[in-house]
Amino acid sequence: MVVKSSTKKRLVELGVSEEHAHKLADDANMDAIKQMSVEDVANKIGIDSDSPEIEKIMGIIREQGTRKRTRSRRITISQKALDDDDIPRGADRFNVLNHGLVPHHELVPVEDEATMLSPWGLEVPDISGEGTRLAKELLPKILITDPAVQVLKEMAETENDELPAGWLTNRVVKVERYSLSSGTTTAYRLIVEEN
Repeated sequence: MVVKSSTKKRLVELGVSEEHAHKLADDANMDAIKQMSVEDVANKIGIDSDSPEIEKIMGIIREQGTRKRTRSRRITISQKALDDDDIPRGADRFNVLNHGLVPHHELVPVEDEATMLSPWGLEVPDISGEGTRLAKELLPKILITDPAVQVLKEMAETENDELPAGWLTNRVVKVERYSLSSGTTTAYRLIVEEN
């Protein structure tokens, strides 16, 4: 028998005695407790089903079952239908790459990946034993949902309408940061769909 500590804590917070909460939370979560009948609860606690204590406990349990959860009144873009006229275009649209604190991001052409990454020794023998391959999975990752990557994706897709679905996954991004103390530093990151 395992006592669900979060369920026990919740029951105690609601006003059930610690002893009864401990017995109720034994191998049961709040959803299971809400579905119990008066007899089930009384048997589990070990008290008479006609006692005033069981009425108090059942009142607390019933209150939890009928309480409605309130949803936030905020409207997000996914919940609101947008007209094409509502989406900013051109100069009115915010481009995260134009912000002063965002370093320069640039998609590395597929044919140039091997030459740009050659100083880091990412060439490893292929599993088949024939030749080598570029071990891009060793690079630091950047999510495809990153705002900078999304801007790069939109810019590339406006230039070329015939890109296949998923074309951006496993591509390399060159990130150049400038600082007064260390000058310009260059990093390469691999675009992934999830961590």
